[in-house]
Amino acid sequence: MIPYGRQQIDEDDIAAVTAVLRSDFLTTGPAVDAFEAALADVCSTEHAVVCSNGTAALYMASKALGLGDGDVVIVPAITFLATSSAPFLAGSEIVFSDVDPETGLMRPEDLETAIIAAGRRFPDKRVAAAFVVQLNGQSADMPGLKTICDRENLALVEDACHALGGLTRCFDDPEANGADSRIGDTRWSDLACFSFHPVKTIAMGEGGAVTTRDAEMAERLRLHRNHGMERNPQRWVRENQGFARNGEANPWYYELTEPGFNFRAPDILCALGTSQLRRLSGFVSDRAALFARYQERLENLNQPVQAPAVVPWGRPAWHLCAARVDFDSIERDRGAVMRDLSRQFGIGTQVHYIPLHRQPFWADRYGPQDLPGADRYYSRALSLPLFVGMNESDVDRVVDALAKAL
Repeated sequence: MIPYGRQQIDEDDIAAVTAVLRSDFLTTGPAVDAFEAALADVCSTEHAVVCSNGTAALYMASKALGLGDGDVVIVPAITFLATSSAPFLAGSEIVFSDVDPETGLMRPEDLETAIIAAGRRFPDKRVAAAFVVQLNGQSADMPGLKTICDRENLALVEDACHALGGLTRCFDDPEANGADSRIGDTRWSDLACFSFHPVKTIAMGEGGAVTTRDAEMAERLRLHRNHGMERNPQRWVRENQGFARNGEANPWYYELTEPGFNFRAPDILCALGTSQLRRLSGFVSDRAALFARYQERLENLNQPVQAPAVVPWGRPAWHLCAARVDFDSIERDRGAVMRDLSRQFGIGTQVHYIPLHRQPFWADRYGPQDLPGADRYYSRALSLPLFVGMNESDVDRVVDALAKAL
């Protein structure tokens, strides 16, 4: 069976985890700091705050920005549930934007339309932020989106859970000197969120992180990672409780700033993540080679299939190979094709994603919405296997099986 995604673990990864198991710290220890430093370096940014998963990262980002009651957040309709659930659980209302029907990415014009719709739907609330999704591993038009967010005074958050190791463009930025920007460096955003689930580019089992250039923002992220518990004496507000008579901080003391959750990532997983980060460039290049083989084979296939659309900037770090299949033009529906691929050919596939505005919770809350780009993208999407450890013959096997199933 070839699954649609799978982690790649080697002996160095196992040794890194074993070393932590033999150490004094299984959580809140030095492996956490080491991973955060390594991730910040990989992303060319100042701060990385690791957490338990990508959903926690998105929620922490929402809280660190102060999003809550009275705010509206724009989210593209093509993304995983967590992108909208996280800011909603932090207290915000959600307005879905449309996307490019070919790439699934939110475009600047989609954001502008959604901002107008948000103003009409929630006239008494503030449109406070946009969460842009770096879908399948390639970047949206970050400079274009940032221009709009700056004009409208919106925070911009990257859901980069698919895109660690990718690049995006740096047009008209004198600091960039013509070089591309790394996804996660937050040159074009306030915060970037990552996931390290086993099917992502690097695996921690479960894990996530938020990157930022803002030291104050990083402190708020850490606060919301750990119950809202403040241990920094400079931020305490009850001096009579926090300090001894001689002015020294009481070593046991902490304060609750706001009730929160435990989103910490243990040293065991961070050690695995640091080991995986050492091979990130190889993972990205291996996936790129497999993706190129898919492009070649799919475009020459005598079937109603197209390779994924590629944006003309940056360098994707491909997480998914989402082929575009015109199921409306054939007599077989998508479910039947997927079942045949699995049962007859041993090929695992998936669909990324069901548009959020079609989900019962959101449809019941906000009513029906007309987002033709998202609906068009969804109607053709079929994620084919893509992971390190595959080879060109595996890609050929997948494409040949797809042709037969269609």
